[in-house]
Amino acid sequence: MVPVPTNGEIYSLDALYAQAAQATRAGSRGFFFATQHFPLDLARAAHAVYWFCHFTRDLKTDAELDEWASLVNSGLRGRLARHPVLDVFLDTVDQRAIPHDLPMELIEGARMDLDHSRYVSFSQLRARSQRIGGVVSLMMTHVVGHRDPAPDYMLQLGIAIELTTLLRDTGAHLEHGRIYLPLEEMEAAGYSPENLEQHTRNDAFRALMKLQTQRIQGYYQQAEPGLALLDPRGRFAMRVAFDLYRQTLRRIESSDYDVFHKRAGVPAVEAAWITARSMAGPITRRLWKVMSA
Repeated sequence: MVPVPTNGEIYSLDALYAQAAQATRAGSRGFFFATQHFPLDLARAAHAVYWFCHFTRDLKTDAELDEWASLVNSGLRGRLARHPVLDVFLDTVDQRAIPHDLPMELIEGARMDLDHSRYVSFSQLRARSQRIGGVVSLMMTHVVGHRDPAPDYMLQLGIAIELTTLLRDTGAHLEHGRIYLPLEEMEAAGYSPENLEQHTRNDAFRALMKLQTQRIQGYYQQAEPGLALLDPRGRFAMRVAFDLYRQTLRRIESSDYDVFHKRAGVPAVEAAWITARSMAGPITRRLWKVMSA
């Protein structure tokens, strides 16, 4: 049976959106921080999207995913869901015109993680990351509002953020028997799964990690032009998320790729500075236009 999160017996939409915000705060500090820079209606929608995605990815069996997929599909077709996570998510889907294929794609991405504890090639890992991080980013693009071809760019951003978090959490994944470094690339670098399990950081490991970080940086570079195509009401928050996760990748690099003993993240003070810097960009450009007029 699909578990049902409970918070007393309160099922009003306002209460459910508040519960979604709590789930977002608890589940992802970086995502929640970025949503604090949204207008209230966009923040509520973002929290509903996060709660749905987090809940989906936490399902433990194919049977649970099958039942959830059926429930989600029925809800998207207009049937009453009677499930807190899905009720609030469907309200957001309707309000923000989120394409119905996206939540179903996320479910299939979650299924890939049930079927695979390791990925042989980067193409397999990319397909998995596109169905998870890419889908989240596309949903958020519809939450924010956009001009085409913004989704093409934001898909790349979602992949970049997903690959960043997978790299950051390498040590934690190992504790659960999971490896998200492509096995073919590990073998080509002369670095074995046993080396990874022993937390070996040698030249082969550094070469392997450099390959990962350079590729992820490429995804961020591909995505950045799409930020300008987002609606101004939500663009700033998406820029903050872009900068925070890209800085996380840089912190992985500056730690000499220590993804075993440290969880690379952006401290609150640095996050505030990044936010101020992100804000200063458009302000500076506006001042320059005024002074140049």
